[in-house]
Order: sequence, then C-alpha cells, then structure tokens
Amino acid sequence: MWVNPEEVVLANALWVTERANPYFVLQRRKGHGEGGGGLAGLLVGTLDVVLDSSARVAPYRILYQTPDSLVYWTIACGCSRKDITEHWEWMEHNLLQTLSIFENENDITTFVKGKIQGIIAEYNKNNDIKEDDDTDKFKEAILKFRKLFGMPEEEKLVNYYSCSYWKGRVPRQGWMYLSINHLCFYSFLLGKEAKLVIRWADITQLEKNTTLLFPEMIKVSTRCSEHIFSVFLNIGETFKLMEQLANIAMRQLLDNEGFEEDRSLPRLKKKSPQKVSVLKRDLDARAKSEQYRALFRLPKDERLDGHTDCTLWTPFSKMHVVGQMFVSTNYICFTSKEENLCSLIIPLREVTIVEKADSSSVLPSPLSISTKNRMTFFFANLKDRDFLVQRISDFLQQTTSKICFDREIVGSLGSDDEVFSRQSSIVSGSPQRSLSSTSDADGERQLNLNGNNIPIATQTLMTMYRRRSPEEFNPKVAKELMKEQSWQVHFAEYGRGVCMYRTEKTQELVLKGIPESMRGELWLLFSGAINEMATHPGYYSDLVEKSIGKYNLATEEIERDLHRSLPEHPAFQNEMGIGALRRVLTAYAFRNPNIGYCQAMNIVTSVLLLYAKEEEAFWLLVALCERMLPDYYNTRVVGALVDQGVFEELTRDYVPRLYDCMQYLGVISTISLSWFLTLFLSVMPFESAVVVVDCFFFEGIKVIFQLALAVLDANIDKLLNCKDDGEAMTILGKYLDSVTNKDSTLPPIPHLHSLLSDDGDPYPEVDVFKLIRSSYDKFGSIRADVIEQMRFKQRLRVIQTLEDTTKRNVVRAIVTDTSFTIDELEELYVLFKAEHLTSCYWGGNSNAIERHDPSLPYLEQYRIDFEQFKGLFTLLFPWSCGAHSDILAARLFRLLDENGDSLINFKEFVTGLSTMCHADLVEKLKLLYKIHVLPEPFFNEQEDPDSAFEATQYFFEDVTPETVQVLHFGLQQQLSW
Repeated sequence: MWVNPEEVVLANALWVTERANPYFVLQRRKGHGEGGGGLAGLLVGTLDVVLDSSARVAPYRILYQTPDSLVYWTIACGCSRKDITEHWEWMEHNLLQTLSIFENENDITTFVKGKIQGIIAEYNKNNDIKEDDDTDKFKEAILKFRKLFGMPEEEKLVNYYSCSYWKGRVPRQGWMYLSINHLCFYSFLLGKEAKLVIRWADITQLEKNTTLLFPEMIKVSTRCSEHIFSVFLNIGETFKLMEQLANIAMRQLLDNEGFEEDRSLPRLKKKSPQKVSVLKRDLDARAKSEQYRALFRLPKDERLDGHTDCTLWTPFSKMHVVGQMFVSTNYICFTSKEENLCSLIIPLREVTIVEKADSSSVLPSPLSISTKNRMTFFFANLKDRDFLVQRISDFLQQTTSKICFDREIVGSLGSDDEVFSRQSSIVSGSPQRSLSSTSDADGERQLNLNGNNIPIATQTLMTMYRRRSPEEFNPKVAKELMKEQSWQVHFAEYGRGVCMYRTEKTQELVLKGIPESMRGELWLLFSGAINEMATHPGYYSDLVEKSIGKYNLATEEIERDLHRSLPEHPAFQNEMGIGALRRVLTAYAFRNPNIGYCQAMNIVTSVLLLYAKEEEAFWLLVALCERMLPDYYNTRVVGALVDQGVFEELTRDYVPRLYDCMQYLGVISTISLSWFLTLFLSVMPFESAVVVVDCFFFEGIKVIFQLALAVLDANIDKLLNCKDDGEAMTILGKYLDSVTNKDSTLPPIPHLHSLLSDDGDPYPEVDVFKLIRSSYDKFGSIRADVIEQMRFKQRLRVIQTLEDTTKRNVVRAIVTDTSFTIDELEELYVLFKAEHLTSCYWGGNSNAIERHDPSLPYLEQYRIDFEQFKGLFTLLFPWSCGAHSDILAARLFRLLDENGDSLINFKEFVTGLSTMCHADLVEKLKLLYKIHVLPEPFFNEQEDPDSAFEATQYFFEDVTPETVQVLHFGLQQQLSW
C-alpha cells in the first residue's frame, strides 16, 4: 500500500535490493522469501519483533531517491511480492517519464511526495476512510495485530506494550496487544514463534504481583491455564488498561452492555508523537469520568472535561484551601488535597455569574462564581484562567438552553409551575420540615392529583403517620431540637442545599445523627439524587402514568411483597403507604427493566418513603440501585455477592483472628447478603438502622463494611467458641437486636427478628452511635479506592462462577435427552456461547440483547441466529461437507427453530447435532426427510410424522441387516455430493 513519504537514512541495512531504476528501489527484508532463512534471517526476524519493526508485517518496500542524494524516502510497502510489484509497475508506467521533465531535484522530490499523498487521499475518499487521530506508528501496529492473530477489522486494538511472556521456564520477549475483546501476545526469537490469544470474557483472575523471581509481573488466569507476563516499561498503565477491558467483558456477560466508542472526543490539534490510540484516549477519559462521578455522587452520564490545581477561599475558616477544581458539562466541583478538609459541588444550573477578578501577588488569577442562593465562591491560582472561563461559559450556555427546553416541555404538560417551584425549593434549601403530627384525614389531602388523576404523595409518610409520645416535651424531644439547631447553625455558616461546603464538621454532625425532620432533605443532598431530580422534572409522574395498569413478572413480585414491607409501621398498614410504595417500585421497574424488582428493594424503599416525598424516594432509589450499590438488585444479586467477597478479604486483613473460624462456619456468606442488601434495616431495630443509612448516604459503602467488621470484632470471643453456623448466627442476631438509639423520639417499633428470637437472657444494650464511632476508630482507614480494587477482583470471580453454574445447570437439564456425555455437552456449551460472544464483538444479523436474556431459564439464556448456526454447522455437523452444506444448514435451522423467532437455544442445537452424530440410520433418514419437507403453508404439520413413517417404510421394506452399513455409507456419500 502507498504510505506517506518517510525519510530513511540507511537504506540497505537489513534489506536486499531486488529492482532499481534512477529514482526508485524495490527491496525485500533479509530472511524473508526465497533464499531467506539461515542465521541472518533468524536474527533479523528476532530484531523486527523486539524492536517493533513494521518489516515483520510488510517485508517489501519501495524507496524513492534522487541520483545526487543520500537520503531515501519510503513511499510504499507490501505484505506480498504481488502487491509490491503492482505498485512498482504503476510507477514505471506513470511516473518515470514525468520525472525526466524536471531539472531541479528538489522539484522532483516535491512532486513525488505530493503525488503519493494525493493517491492516499483519493483512496481514502473513494473507500470512505475517515481521518483519525491515530499515529502512523499505531496504524502499523493495527496491521500487525490483524495479520498475526487473524483478527477482522471490527476488532479494535486499544494499545500494545513490550513485555516478556514466561512460557515454561523460558521468558519470551515480545509484544502484548490489548484489544477490546482479546489479550494477545506475539514473540519471535531465533526461529521460535510464541503466539497467545485470550478472550477477556474467559479470564477468571487478573493480578499484579511482586515476587523475588518476578519483581513486577501480571498474572492472567483462565479456567484451564495461567499466564505470566513481566518486564513492562510501565506496568501500572498496562494493568489499569487490562482491568478496564476485563470489566467491559464482565459487563457484557452480565447484561449485554458491550463497548461503544465515544465519537464525541475532541480531536487532537497535532499528531501525537506517542503511540496512543483514539480508543486508549476514550478509555482514559471514561476512567477519569467514573472516578469523578464517584467522588462527587454525580449522575451516570456526567463526563469530566478537565481539572486543574487551584485554591478555594473558605469563609468559615478564613483561609485558602489547596485542592483541585473539576469542570464537567453540568457541574463545577472542588476537593481539597487534604482528605475531608473541604469539598464543593456547584451545579451550572445554579450559577448566575462567572467573572475574573483583578490579580495580585497575594491572590493570582482569581475567579468568582455566584449562585442563585446568593453564595459566592472565590477560586485562585488558576494556571489557565482565560481558557477555563471560556469552557465554563460554553457549558453555561448549553445548560441555559437545556433548562429553557425543559421548561417548554413541562409547560406543555400543564405542570410547569408545580415542578419548578419544587425544584427551586430543593436547590435553595427546602424549609425545615414540621415536627407536628398529621391526622389520617389530613394525610389523604397531601396528594397531588395530576391531569390523569394519578395520586402522588407530596408529604413524607413519617409526617403523615408519625405516632406521638404522650409527653409533649421530654428530654428526647429536647435533644432532637438541639440537633436541629446544630444543623441550622451549620447551614448558616457553610451554606444550605447542593452548594453547601462539605467539611469534617459535616461528617461529625452526620455521625451524631441527622434530625428526623431533615433526614429526607440531607439524604437527597448527600446521595446526589437531588441533581437527577432537579434535571428531570416530570419524569417520575410520566413513569407512574405509563406503568399504571401494566402487569409483568416484576409487578407480580411487587404486589406479593408490598405487605411485607415494614408491616409493623403504621404508615404501611393502610392503602396510603402501600400505594406510594407500589408506585415507586413499579415506576423503577419500568425505568430499569434489567433490574425490574428484587427482594430487599421493598424494605429499603419503604424506609425512603418515611423520610422523603414520593418523587424524592424514587430518585433516592435510583441513586441507590444504579450508583451507590451497583448490581446489587439484579436477578443474580451480583453486586452483593461481589461485596461479600470483598468483606471476606477485609475480614482476613482486619480481623485475622476470626477469619479462619468464620470460613469454617460459613457464616460470612449468610450474614453479608442480609446486612448489605437492606443496609442493616432487616437485622437492626428501625430507629437504629436509619442512623446507619444516614452514614451510608454520606460516606458510601465503606460505612457498611466498617460497621460489619465492628460487629464481628465486638463478638470475636463468642464467635471463636461457636461450634456451628447456627450458634454464630444466633449470637450475631442477638447483638444486632440489642443495638439501640436512645436519642430517637419515635415510639419503639417491634422488630421482626427480635420477635422470632428465643426468650433467653437479654443481650446488653449497644448504643448505635458508639458502635458507629467504634467502626470509624478501628476500621476508618478503609479507603474507597481500595474497595474498588477489591471489587474488580471479586467481580471476575463471581461472574465467572455464575457462568460456570449456568453451564452445569444447562448440561444437567439435557444430559438425559441426548447421547452426548457430560464432558462433551460442556465443551459444546462453551463453543455455543463463544459463537454468541463473537457475534456480539463483531456484529451479526440480530440484536445481542435478543439473543441473551439472563431472566430466561438457563436453557434459553444464550441463543444464536442463522449466521452463527451456519458457522457451528460447518465446524461440528457431519453433513456439512459438500456443495449443498449451506442449504442443509438453512433447512436444519428452520426445523430446529420451533417457535419461529429465527433464533435457536442450546437445547435445540444439541438435539439436531445429537441426531446427526449418534442416532441410528432410521432416525437420520427421518431427519433428512423433515428438513426437505416444504415449509408452511405447503404442508400440514400434523401429517408430517405419518409421511415420515411412510417414507421410512419405503426406504427400508427390503433392507436386510447386512446392508445397513452399505446404506449408511451411501447416505454419507450422497450428502457429500
């Protein structure tokens, strides 16, 4: 192919000239082609691999040189002699005569380079090849990758790294190629070739270790082998990319979320000198955005635009705090370098003024940002202030346009005033909720009836159904009022609403307990649900309207569990509370059908409804299921199983005395699911568990891990003396039942677990605030980024274990119906699944989501279309040879597709293969007859068995046992023909 002219100084080093004329030279790489071989060829081949030379893929090239110059220019390269010869002949016929016209060699060089570049541009235009930011060096790597491993164009290379692969006891120096779906390695040393291809979906473990033998190595494990790579130039970058790609593969196995390239990445101004692909930039940007969203609890679609070092003036401490400013499409955020010192979130929808202040030696490059609630934030020490202000202005303009568009849509629905008045009260800090009780009759009036007469509760259920203590002002109420006053003082000093300064003081107040009247407001704020609710006005009411009267499996399960959700609380002993719970759960099931409904969601949602209004509870549930507890509530509770594995690791690290005992008793797997899925709401008294939820919304999952470890640590001596898991569960159950909240103003609510426990000696009371404080003191060093690392490791294990379980269940279900052995069926299942995954990677005629539905029975989860079936037919079926194999495959596929959806599952596939491989001759003839019967409406299916029987009788009425083998052989020959 033609290449952009590139200067070559040593033209004859390691190359052999085969043709030449005054201006052009055709060369072949030493060691390639006829007469190659020998020691020189082996050395050259080794150098090409080690030094990443393009000559390994393109061993032929054409050079341009003027007679009086020592500099050569590469203008074409080729993989074969035929390709390069075509280019050579074209030049001899079209360029040589033209070059003789020029008198100046510089003019000749300019003409040749321009001509070649014009040919390349014309080729790209004719073949619709778009210019991209990939460097020429990386494009060479893509060609090598495709040629060495036989990958199609659809398989995108992300990056490649030099490393050593340990094959046995011998290290092989070569190159690791990381693509979207595969990890590949290639090495060529002194004639010995090493090639490795591993699908990311097959990896069960990915570890970065340090040993005496391997100072820094990466171990890649699959179900049947282990592979060790070492001697990386940048092992940190390599391992991080491998983790990302493995995560993408696991996500595809879990819910068919394949990789889609981000087409909106900004183009590079100049060609990057580094070998960084567009895909690598894409993945790096995704990783940074994901960390940014997790740090500030932002919506899942928020993308980081950039960040810069700066200082923030904090009026409450009268000092400049050093940290980083983050700017994204809808938010400006800040976090201090010192952990927990100060953080800030400013939604652009709240910004009114962005202006540059005068610089001084004390305060260089200052920037002030004012918001609607009359707060002004001063940033300084900004490196490129003008560019930053321009980016913020651009995003502000987009935000303003979007808000106007949303106002028009909501206004057209007739609910503009209501939605935006609610939005305004949330953003600016909603007024303190009243502590006074409300009668049931008043509660019935606290409903919003929209145009379609769909009731939506506009008050919290705790406000409507709270039971008052006989004493109007007892010490508990006084203490509650003091908490409220402390928060009011905090709001006055640090701000209220989404733009509040979040500091160590905020954490201290949360650990002391959030007042009942402010709980819903602060849950919305700390979880980030306030942002999604403010940017989606009318979304919840639309979902409620669409889901009313719709029935599916999720709604049936919701109806079954409605009356099991906090049945002891008066708010859920009547239709008001039950109706609100039904609407929230059903709306979420329609929003996210991949999750739908899962047990434990009802318990958590019922608590959310007690402290938040109906729409607020919905957005809190969204934040919980989709961001704060990812994959917890899907059909296989993968997220909870992952965190169960993380909890086991943390137990081993932080409570080593107890780890072996807990593993022996098998208690961790039992307790962790119930503790994590319901955030301790199902195992602790209600008034204590909500304090845990307070801390969870503020700190995230680390609080749950800390608390779980603290519970184990507090009972370590008793647990070590346990003889079985039942005794251990009883000890932990009694302990959690005894956790009390002495500050609660709520009347005691009977706890289901305590009601079912025996009447043994009461456990000493445990103060919930002391327990939480103890968890911070002993286990507060657990970091969120360490938890994410552990989650990645456990996610690989959990998802692959679930896949293995699915395979065993499928094989067990059909082993009695086929003639294949269990081992054969397992191998066939692996092939069947691999064909499905390959089509997901490189496209197919049907949607991947249609072909893989985890909610279906095991036998029907993976399905393949005809194109995939045809590949397996050619590979496995004995009738696939001959000129008519495609016709036979099409007819057999039509026969096996019983429901006519143009997809077949594994059982249908195995049925056809078993008949062809193991059935007797009569059954094979029957199958052959069936696949040749005309499709409907040309025949009646009810007559098909009789027709097949008559055909069989015709075939076999004069057949003797001695001729069966002859007939069998003749049948095979006929099919081959």
